[in-house]
Amino acid sequence: MALLFSLMLAICTGPGLLESSPSVRLVNGRHHCEGRVEVQRKGQWGTVCDDGWDLKDVAVVCRELGCGAAKGTPSGNIYKPRAEEKQPVLIQDVSCNGMEDTLAQCGQEDDVYNCLHNEDAGASCEIPESVRLVDGPGRCAGRLEVKHQEQWGTICQAGWSLRAAKVVCRQLGCGRAISYHAHCDKASQGQGLIWLSRMFCSGRELTLEACPSKPWEKNNCTHDDDTWVQCEDPFELKLEGGDNHCSGRLVVLHKGEWGSVCDDGWGEKADQVICRQLGCGKSLSPSPRARKRFGSRNGRIWLDDVHCSGREQSLEECQHRFWGYHDCTHKEDVTVICSRQ
Repeated sequence: MALLFSLMLAICTGPGLLESSPSVRLVNGRHHCEGRVEVQRKGQWGTVCDDGWDLKDVAVVCRELGCGAAKGTPSGNIYKPRAEEKQPVLIQDVSCNGMEDTLAQCGQEDDVYNCLHNEDAGASCEIPESVRLVDGPGRCAGRLEVKHQEQWGTICQAGWSLRAAKVVCRQLGCGRAISYHAHCDKASQGQGLIWLSRMFCSGRELTLEACPSKPWEKNNCTHDDDTWVQCEDPFELKLEGGDNHCSGRLVVLHKGEWGSVCDDGWGEKADQVICRQLGCGKSLSPSPRARKRFGSRNGRIWLDDVHCSGREQSLEECQHRFWGYHDCTHKEDVTVICSRQ
């Protein structure tokens, strides 16, 4: 009977209507609402050619991803690392009226021709203010609150985990999650509604709303159980002192100040991550003498004991000590030389 029903449904709905619509995502941006546009076809992710790409198309992407208003149509090439050559360009000539719910509902051409990755489309959307960290030292640390029915409320720590904190930090466009706990300081506790409890996140979700939880406002928590989350600041890095942006001494930005990275634990795999993140090709593994030509700097040493597997897309995904903790001098500053000059 079930088989007969499935056959009848397939006949009534017509060919192709039972197939799921192509997925869409934004990659390598500062948060999940900005980045290079990628769509999924038959289990494969590919880019979108920017021929005809405009703000109406971006508006649909923003809506499909649950983001805010469309802000711009940046080139997909500004989001590093760039798409690999073997990754296909799946669609071009996208034409949306701006009111569609998904990009799959817009006119588009699957037969892509004469479109390379230097024409990849990008999208920038506003981040919907549905999650925030308040009463902390900055926007990336504080008491966790979520917005529901136009009202802000706290989240009970029951069931909370570092995986859930990772989702919050990613959604806010902050760095990696450092810690979470119930904040005992009465002055920093919330008032009013306690919206959620027993949240279970895998850590891979793009937004906290995608994590399972108990129903809204169904809990027996008090504000003594309010969740406090601490994330690292948004991560930025660059190579300085070289002939171009693909070689030089590595510096990272933290608390508004640039500082170096100590070479304790540093290796070829970490070089690979830096070159990939900057869109600068492969690491050249230069000799110690070649590295010394960039000299040393004064000021902060931000990171030490950095360990990368080589598969990370960003240095912030590598293991390292807490910011500012080190036993180094500037003679140990990391320098990197990449192939793309």
